[in-house]
Amino acid sequence: MYAESVCEAPSSAPSSPSPAGPGAALIPVNRQRHVSEPGCLSTRCSTCSLRAVCMPADLSSIEIRQLDTVVLTTRHVRRGEALFRAHDVFQSLYAVRTGSFKTIVMHRDGREQVIGFQIPGEPLGLDGVCSGTHSCEAIALEDSTVCIIPFAQFESFCRDSRRMQHHLYYLMSSEIVRESSLMMMLGTMTAEQRLASFLLDLAARFRARGYSGAQFNLKMSREEIGCYLGLKLETVSRMFSRFHRDGLVEPKGKQIRIVDAQALARV
Repeated sequence: MYAESVCEAPSSAPSSPSPAGPGAALIPVNRQRHVSEPGCLSTRCSTCSLRAVCMPADLSSIEIRQLDTVVLTTRHVRRGEALFRAHDVFQSLYAVRTGSFKTIVMHRDGREQVIGFQIPGEPLGLDGVCSGTHSCEAIALEDSTVCIIPFAQFESFCRDSRRMQHHLYYLMSSEIVRESSLMMMLGTMTAEQRLASFLLDLAARFRARGYSGAQFNLKMSREEIGCYLGLKLETVSRMFSRFHRDGLVEPKGKQIRIVDAQALARV
């Protein structure tokens, strides 16, 4: 399913750092930052406009205050930089606060396969829960900010809060559903159907966050979209041109306007 297109990893990507030692802090030791250092700032869930997107909407005031003691810092990640890399020791979950990311897995010969795109309010790092190390890499598609959620403290909080415990289950289940949908898309859909499904899914995610679902910027390149959908770059470009010709979408560089969502859904 991935044979049609696998993208080359950028040659400028930083090399994988050495593994963390036994005295690692809550942020992986190879990229530790204190709140007072550049790139890390204090944050509070109680005042965040995205809390209703990435956390349960029915948390009590006591639970919100407890959450503020768990999620204490944000981290800036510049475009092209890695939030974490494969084999890094897992210690924290992350929630995208601003910007966007792609998650990738690397082939032994240095090629990359995109396995997901994350926008504000969506989690990163759940892959590390299984084995204690990350199995993929998260790369910023633009200058971005993430909230750092130390997993040990978050897990303890979940034991005391049934709502948060269910929310953690929801996040993990959502990842299973997303990956199952991706497998079905790659295994059963045509190139045209894959791109239509991708655009409609992205539009729905933006709409759920209060943004426009009809017009938005694609922070990922056509090549990265192809990596995700199992398509060649030429195929992706040809499908965009066809959708434009048929009056379904209006692409202008990285800006996409969905002209006829119902017709796009019928694809």
